[in-house]
Amino acid sequence: MTEPATDTLFAALEASWPPARVTEAPPFRLREGRGGGQRVSSALPMGPATGAEIEAAERAMEAMGQHPLFMLRPGDEALDAALEARGYRVSDPTLFYAIRPGALAEPSGPGRIFPSWPPLAVQREIWAEAGVDAARFAVMERAACPKTAILARIKDTPAAAFFLSLDRGIAMLHALEVRPAYRRKGLGGAAMRAAATWAEAQGAEWLALAVVAANAPAIALYEGAGLQRCGGYHYRRAPEAAR
Repeated sequence: MTEPATDTLFAALEASWPPARVTEAPPFRLREGRGGGQRVSSALPMGPATGAEIEAAERAMEAMGQHPLFMLRPGDEALDAALEARGYRVSDPTLFYAIRPGALAEPSGPGRIFPSWPPLAVQREIWAEAGVDAARFAVMERAACPKTAILARIKDTPAAAFFLSLDRGIAMLHALEVRPAYRRKGLGGAAMRAAATWAEAQGAEWLALAVVAANAPAIALYEGAGLQRCGGYHYRRAPEAAR
């Protein structure tokens, strides 16, 4: 297999970055994110939906205190069209990238790498500087599968942090943040190699991540490290004036 199975990728994504609560409202799974971002705060379609079922999902999301938001995967084209007809706009097209850990893992790079769980205070500082707040820390803490937070240093100075969690043979990388002063110094590549080394040690078949398609610098880093694009998804957000 040249890339992870699509269903497995989506399952690992949710297990590694889980919502606070899930409510089954067929044909949707409604995810309550409590500030943890779009990924954990969207309705996930599990089959075809009628207009009445879409409206019921909208009301349920509003009852959670969330603006109506749907995550659309390959195969959800009919719902995508129905939401577009209702005035929903596309939000954050997102791409998957993946690589076999053994193709990347090696103890090289410009910094010193320190895996740990729970995250160190300095890792939280690096994330906080980049806007990764307490709600997103809570998402990391909720992940019930094997996980680690990794700190990278340059000349004993904390320079980068990221989160890894393993599910279904896929080590998913989240929240990779490099402090501005240390960008373009090779640290991003070293962080990717460290992620692959951890994934390989855990017996993972794949190292994978999801990245917003508009994030060109991050995509350049991942493609430069050898990761291959393997599908993606997008959201549809309800028009603000209509809610």
